[in-house]
Amino acid sequence: MELYTPVLALMLLAGGFAVFSLIMSAAVGPRRYNRAKADSYECGIEPTPQALGGGRFPVKYYITAMMFIIFDIEIVFLYPWAVYFDSMALFGLVEMVLFILTVFVAYAYVWKRGGLEWD
Repeated sequence: MELYTPVLALMLLAGGFAVFSLIMSAAVGPRRYNRAKADSYECGIEPTPQALGGGRFPVKYYITAMMFIIFDIEIVFLYPWAVYFDSMALFGLVEMVLFILTVFVAYAYVWKRGGLEWD
């Protein structure tokens, strides 16, 4: 238990600071709410109202974000392979070629479907 005392003390200190910050910001902070603060913010322009049925929402931004995540994860898997390349020999090479091939198939699919075009 003696080893965990500093960790416990640090957790108590961090929790106390968080609670103190919340209480003090509510007690001391300004309470000037107006329509502009309650309205949604869209990069400095007036927000457009949504259609009654929800309307169509472009998902290109989300597809781009998912592509970034996929290729970011691919890079994370490439680092250990590059470090232990010599010790894995032919098995490691074949496995990484298969991995990159599956990612390339997904990339080609998105490219063919027009997911990389910004109209």
